[in-house]
Amino acid sequence: MMQHILDDIAAEMALETERGKVADYIPQLAHVDPNQFGIAVATPDGKVYSAGDADTLFSIQSISKVFTLTLALNRFCLLYTSPSPRD
Repeated sequence: MMQHILDDIAAEMALETERGKVADYIPQLAHVDPNQFGIAVATPDGKVYSAGDADTLFSIQSISKVFTLTLALNRFCLLYTSPSPRD
């Protein structure tokens, strides 16, 4: 089921012609083929599914900010939403 969903998404993205512009002001991204699309999903039970160009190496650049923000928000939530110990 999951593999079928990812394959469908990758096939749909392959038909897209509006991909935006490559960030050519970043040297590592200037030569990237804008027609590439890859997707991967890792499930809690350890299974990994992928489709499209998921095996193609790429520079993560600014997307790393999303991961950092996620970690920070998780830590914030743990610190400020945990129940207070009662006396």
